[in-house]
Amino acid sequence: MTGSGNDFVMVDGRHTTPAEWSVDDIRAVCARGTGVGADGLVFVGPGSGPGTGGGSDAVRMVYFNSDGSRAAMCGNAALCSTRLAARLGLANPQHMTLETDAATYESCCTPDGERAEVHLAPVGTPAAVPGLTIAPGERKTVLGTVGVPHLVVLVGDVERVDVVTRGRLLRSDPALGPAGANVNFVSATARATEWRMRTYERGVEDETLACGTGIVASALIFATIEDCGGPITVLARGGDELQVGFERNRDQFHNVTLTGPAEFVFEGTIEI
Repeated sequence: MTGSGNDFVMVDGRHTTPAEWSVDDIRAVCARGTGVGADGLVFVGPGSGPGTGGGSDAVRMVYFNSDGSRAAMCGNAALCSTRLAARLGLANPQHMTLETDAATYESCCTPDGERAEVHLAPVGTPAAVPGLTIAPGERKTVLGTVGVPHLVVLVGDVERVDVVTRGRLLRSDPALGPAGANVNFVSATARATEWRMRTYERGVEDETLACGTGIVASALIFATIEDCGGPITVLARGGDELQVGFERNRDQFHNVTLTGPAEFVFEGTIEI
């Protein structure tokens, strides 16, 4: 499946579990050219508890980066997991509870059947990073956490950024701590509440065509800087528009939603 060009191998968790997959297995399947090729591998299966509505619409998502490392959350994978869970009959398309390593969220498929929406946990106001050096052409750097950490870098034009070279340096900058962070380069468009974004993603260690949680972090940072409300549109490198809705209350964003495409590309059987 793909969410705005962020592509994933989606695994039916009713037939296999993460414990049956080694790091090498995940790397081999995600390898482009010799495997299926993907930014990550996602297990989707029944959740551990009832849905928030008291039914059985709880779904569990377990996400691994293409290097085999496990990540707490991935926004586009959550959108894809929501649509896959509905397709597999694991949950009600109009309302399900999505369990991840980061938190438990409510999600649903949109009426058009091509997109999904995830309701995220409250997000604190993004903050500056002491000790982080800004390079020429970079106007501001801010760190936000949406399940996983994102360093958002404001630039004049994302198309002029060497995302791989600069992103690799920033991703592991000591100022970000030992785990580092994803790096999202963003620039404004002619529309007042629209940004463009390019991403260097840790765990993939390369540029990816989209990053759902990075889009949320970027939108909330834009709202903080411009002191504006939502929804905010972010254009991913993959060519799609994703919308971030939110309400702001002093130092926290709540009722945060991410809405975007989640498309099926093909299905098959993998032997490991």
